[in-house]
Amino acid sequence: MDQPGTVVLVCPYRRRPWMTRTGAAAAGGGEQGLKGIVAGGITGGIEICITYPTEYVKTQLQLDEKGANKKYNGIVDCVKKTVQQRGFFGLYRGLSVLLYGSIPKSAARFGAFEFLKTQSVDSKGQLSNSGKLLCGLGAGVCEAIVAVTPMETIKVKFINDQRSANPKFKGFSHGVSEIIKEEGISGIYKGLTATILKQGSNQAIRFFVLESLKDLYKGDDPSKPVPKLLVGAFGAIAGAASVFGNTPLDVVKTRMQGLEASKYKNTAHCAMMILKNEGPAAFYKGTVPRLGRVCLDVAITFMIYDSFMELFSMLWK
Repeated sequence: MDQPGTVVLVCPYRRRPWMTRTGAAAAGGGEQGLKGIVAGGITGGIEICITYPTEYVKTQLQLDEKGANKKYNGIVDCVKKTVQQRGFFGLYRGLSVLLYGSIPKSAARFGAFEFLKTQSVDSKGQLSNSGKLLCGLGAGVCEAIVAVTPMETIKVKFINDQRSANPKFKGFSHGVSEIIKEEGISGIYKGLTATILKQGSNQAIRFFVLESLKDLYKGDDPSKPVPKLLVGAFGAIAGAASVFGNTPLDVVKTRMQGLEASKYKNTAHCAMMILKNEGPAAFYKGTVPRLGRVCLDVAITFMIYDSFMELFSMLWK
């Protein structure tokens, strides 16, 4: 009598090396994606609370035009006048906007990067230099559309509103409703092109530098862990590189999202008007405060994000 045979099912798909990764490279796919969203949201909240005053000062200086309307004579003067007029927490005006946007921003960025990375790695699970740039670019474009443009537009309008003699926004909900009532949903999507250019170049530079420095440290051992302090140092270097690479785009984006954005026809017209009226140096307004914020921002983001992902890998089964 014949014995029943044993049926062996063989999966036709080879095992993917990225499926077992943890840390900053594990934000995409299933439960790991959910962990990435939570870790990214927590990280974003902590990072923003630490670095927001430098973002506030940077935005104020970028909105400050030459001539009779000029209000500040540099970073120290901006901080001094803000504290004198509104107290220490005046440096945190508009913070709630970034807090509300931190989770979708982190989810879009890391989720897009990891999705694109899974499509681009070689048989050893490694990204080429062009792959690092393109994956970072895609991550930046995704976060610009999903979260950064509306978040940044609202933030800039809130800060700009506080510069006026009679501020009209009474809070986050009231401010957003007023903007949409006056300008429609497109009112929170001002400067989309400039933001896509800025975020795309931002993340392309940052992920390229970070991933390259990590690969350099690991040498011939791809599984070699990178110490968190070193991840932070690599992040700071990546942040500095992105600042010098795209501050002009950041200035144009800020002007396009201000309350006086209507005087510009489009992104190119805004850039031409800045060049014509204020000269080339205007494209690097706010570089110093932005440099401090971004270096700290990127360092903290990657350090804390990696730490939470490792923690979740142990506790979140």
